[in-house]
Amino acid sequence: MIRVCVVDDHEVVRRGIRSILADTKDIQVSAELATGEELLAAAQTKRWDVTILDLSMPGRGGIETLSQLKAQFPKLPVLVLTMHSEEQYAVRVLRAGADGFMTKEVVSTRLAEAVRKLARGEKYVTPDLAERLAGALDRGRRELPHELLANREYQVFALLAEGFSVAEIADKLSLSAKTISTNRARILAKMGLRNNAGLIVYAIKNRLVAVASEP
Repeated sequence: MIRVCVVDDHEVVRRGIRSILADTKDIQVSAELATGEELLAAAQTKRWDVTILDLSMPGRGGIETLSQLKAQFPKLPVLVLTMHSEEQYAVRVLRAGADGFMTKEVVSTRLAEAVRKLARGEKYVTPDLAERLAGALDRGRRELPHELLANREYQVFALLAEGFSVAEIADKLSLSAKTISTNRARILAKMGLRNNAGLIVYAIKNRLVAVASEP
């Protein structure tokens, strides 16, 4: 039996994952946690085979949690599950140590397959993501401005690109508005941009945010 720990701050998402895996005979949800802090604490005393980790959580974010978890338990497989597209986060989380990346829109059909692969010691990525990852690891390739951002800066960058205000981002991440404003200033400086409008244009040009189609 493959034991799974699900980490997501939304109870409805945890319930949905539990429901999907309930139809399998070889996978069991053995733990459900709501924050990165809870995960890091539980990992000290409890054991499971695969961690399913949400990327967007308040407080300690998914990438920070992933990095700390892998530093302590490098052999524990982690599948990052997120509403964000592969273009936005996949390469970054795989570099941080994730063993797989999956968007929530395909979770109902591919989750069990991904969990089984990770439990066997394999990686789970889509063919498109494998190609993108190979390109990102090309030593001769020059890094793009957004790839130079630290993980927290990139998280703030992605939310700014989606149109959220500093106050809204502070609320989402359980941080102060001053901290978010400081991150915003660093992001603009590192990327050579002047304001949020330039940041949004950059994100759209590099397919880091979805563009609504015409009705």
